[in-house]
Amino acid sequence: MSTTLPAVAVVGLGLIGTSLAQRLIAAGFAVHGYDVDPMRTANLEKIGGKAAASLRAAARTANIIVLSVFNTDQVEAVVEGSGDAAHLELEAGHAIVCTSTCDPDRVAALAERVAPRGIRFLEMPLSGNSDQIALGNGIGLVGGTRELMDELAPVLGALCRKYYFLGSAGAAGRGKLAVNLIGGLNRAVMAEGLSFAEAMGLELEAFLEVLKASAAYSRTMDNRGLKMIRSDYAPHAKLSQSCKDFALMQSMAGRVGQQLPLAGLYLELVQSCLAHGEGDLDNSAVMKELRRRRNPSD
Repeated sequence: MSTTLPAVAVVGLGLIGTSLAQRLIAAGFAVHGYDVDPMRTANLEKIGGKAAASLRAAARTANIIVLSVFNTDQVEAVVEGSGDAAHLELEAGHAIVCTSTCDPDRVAALAERVAPRGIRFLEMPLSGNSDQIALGNGIGLVGGTRELMDELAPVLGALCRKYYFLGSAGAAGRGKLAVNLIGGLNRAVMAEGLSFAEAMGLELEAFLEVLKASAAYSRTMDNRGLKMIRSDYAPHAKLSQSCKDFALMQSMAGRVGQQLPLAGLYLELVQSCLAHGEGDLDNSAVMKELRRRRNPSD
């Protein structure tokens, strides 16, 4: 006997949101999506989803809503609204899966505020770029209750093959910040090493193979190495997003009394890229800043 899968609404159809919608559609879910950019919702229809005319319409089409918006401010605005601003107009029984990288303390507070209204909130920020997520190779970090995680297992399993429960709401966001810290620093280290090798006259594609076989290996070499070498900065994850995430890390570090000197250096590199108008490039474009520091006239 076949089981009908529930409808799912995806709010935010950028690189990650579109990849998540693709995963759900491929798994057999009816996917309704909303984005403030009509071109993104039109793209959703091209891949088999249905466009929702508004946030309110998205909430009416599905009791399960996957959020993939830019930052904490947008998550709060979409869930709760502010004044007459458009929002989801959620009701008892709605379940939220927030995949955005957010301020963990504010996410925890949001989950507490909506709970008395019968709205269940689960955070599952994802480690991985849009291509990795589209293939099901993203890693989910889950915060909320195990009961809701288990209830939503078909949806979560469609979004990513592996996910890990870290605790109550906010715990997953804390884990995601630490993961992104290490990932960003890996990119910066590789960019600096490649730029140094290039300055010394090494042929970089051949040297990259050496790196992959060496003790210095990281997965960043597999998914960002050639992009850096070939200056292929078509975005899988944008520098502007990386800048937002590292600013969040610094804010959280201040609250818990942890200095992050390497994160500060990375943020300096990324902010320089943004000052050069490169915020919409892939985060591997940090390589451009390392090259600029070798050749200031470039």
